[in-house]
Order: sequence, then C-alpha cells, then structure tokens
Amino acid sequence: MSEKLAKLVEELSTLSVLEAADLVKMLEEKWGVSAAAPVAMAVAGGAAAAAEPVEEKTEFDVVIKDAGAKKIDVIKVIRQLTSLGLGEAKTLAETAGGKILTAVGKDAAQDAKKKLEEAGAVIVVE
Repeated sequence: MSEKLAKLVEELSTLSVLEAADLVKMLEEKWGVSAAAPVAMAVAGGAAAAAEPVEEKTEFDVVIKDAGAKKIDVIKVIRQLTSLGLGEAKTLAETAGGKILTAVGKDAAQDAKKKLEEAGAVIVVE
C-alpha cells in the first residue's frame, strides 16, 4: 500500500460512526453512487465488535445470603478473605445481602465462594 493510502486509512480510522456516515453521504453525492449495502455491513460489523467486550463481565461481587449453622467458621473465612476485624466480620456474616468482596475477578470470586460455602454459608456471586 502506498504511503498516501496508508495515511488516508489511518485518518479514516479515527472517525466516529456518525462522521463515517456523513463521509459516505458526501462521497455518494460527489460521485453519484450508492454505497448502502457495504456501509451498512461495515457499520453493523463495527458496532458488534465494539459491543462484544462490554457484554463479558470481569468484576464480580461475593454476597452472603445466610451464614448458616457454623457462623464462627464463616466469620473466620471472612476475616481471611478481607482485612476486617472480628466485630466487622461478625456483623457482615450476620447481614444477609452483605458484600464480602466487591469488584474482584472471576477466579477470586469463585475461590471465595467455595471457601465460604465449605464453612457453611450460602453465597451468591453477582
């Protein structure tokens, strides 16, 4: 590809979708052609590509629903997973819907859920 075309491609890559649509209209008027089908596919493909990363959730909250019968064991696990003191961990264990961990990765959330469930708690990862 020539240097002139490479620069043009680079500049066009910085356009927003609306700017690209305006450019297409201007070129259609100037050259007297219609680029409806190729542009629609390009815009749809670009929009789909931009939407994909948003759909994948990367941060999770570990929420306690019930401490269960072994509340002391659950409190110990909460203290291991967080930097909370004994009183704060006890309060959190007794609070249905309390978030033990927030905005953690999937592996960390699953690991915390496993440890808390082994201690007897009912846990939900949101």
